[in-house]
Amino acid sequence: MTENTVLHLALAQAPADLGNVADRLDWLATILPNVAVAKADLLLLPELFACGYSIGAAIRDRAEPRDGPIAKAIGGLAQEHGVAIHYGYAEAAHGTIYNAAQAFGPDGQTLVHQRKLAIPPGFEREFFAPGKGCALFELNGIRIATLICYDAEFPETVRHVARMGAEVVLVPTALGAAWDWVARTMIPTRAYENGVYLAYANSAGREGDMDFLGASVIAAPDGVKLARAAATPEILVATLTKDRVRAAQSRLPYVNEYRDLPLGPSD
Repeated sequence: MTENTVLHLALAQAPADLGNVADRLDWLATILPNVAVAKADLLLLPELFACGYSIGAAIRDRAEPRDGPIAKAIGGLAQEHGVAIHYGYAEAAHGTIYNAAQAFGPDGQTLVHQRKLAIPPGFEREFFAPGKGCALFELNGIRIATLICYDAEFPETVRHVARMGAEVVLVPTALGAAWDWVARTMIPTRAYENGVYLAYANSAGREGDMDFLGASVIAAPDGVKLARAAATPEILVATLTKDRVRAAQSRLPYVNEYRDLPLGPSD
C-alpha cells in the first residue's frame, strides 16, 4: 500500500483595499495565528499581495529584490508561526520589474521563486516584463508548481507543470469582477484535465478603479471544488492528498496520453 501523503492548504482571499505595504503585512500577521491553529502547512496569498495590484505607478516604488525588506518580514512571519507562506509581489531585478511570487518554508527559508510568464493586455504591460520557465518545490512530499493569474488560463502551462511532476498548482491571481467564467469554470477544468489540485487565490473588494471578483477556489484533481469563497475576504482550508492525484491520473491519464494523439494530416 502506498503512503497517502497529505498537505493541509490554507488560501487567503485578502481584502483588496489594504493600503500600503505595512498595512498588508499587519493584516497577514493578524490572520496567521488562526492559520496555524487550523494546522495549515502552507498559506497561499493573491497576486501582488505584498504591494497591491491596481495601484498604478506606485508599483515601481513598491517593487523590491527577492530578498528585500518585505521578503524578510514575510520569511520571519513564516518562521514565527511555523507555516509556509506563498505570496505575490513586484520584483525589482537589474532595472526590470517582474510580476512574481515566492514562498518561504516554516523555517523561514526560500522554497521557490517564480515570475509571471504571460503578461495580459492592459496596464501590466506598462510595468512588467515576462518571466521564463517554471520551477517546482516540494512540501510534505508533495510536488508544487506556481503559475500567476493569466498564466493558468493557457491549457499549455498547466499541462507543462503537470508533465514536470506537479501534483498541486498554486495560482495567485488578481481577477476582476467581469471574469466570473474564468474562476467558476475554467480553473476547475484545468485541475480536472490534468489530474492535479489547483488553488486559485484572488483578492476581494475594490482597489483603485478595479473591483475584484473574489470567488477563490481550491479544486481537486477530479474537478470537485473542495472550497469556494464568496465575494468578501475569507480563508479557505482544504486537505490535499497524493492518493487523489494518483487516482485521477490513473482513471483519466490525459497528462501522458495526449502525446499519442494522431494529430497529423487526416487519411
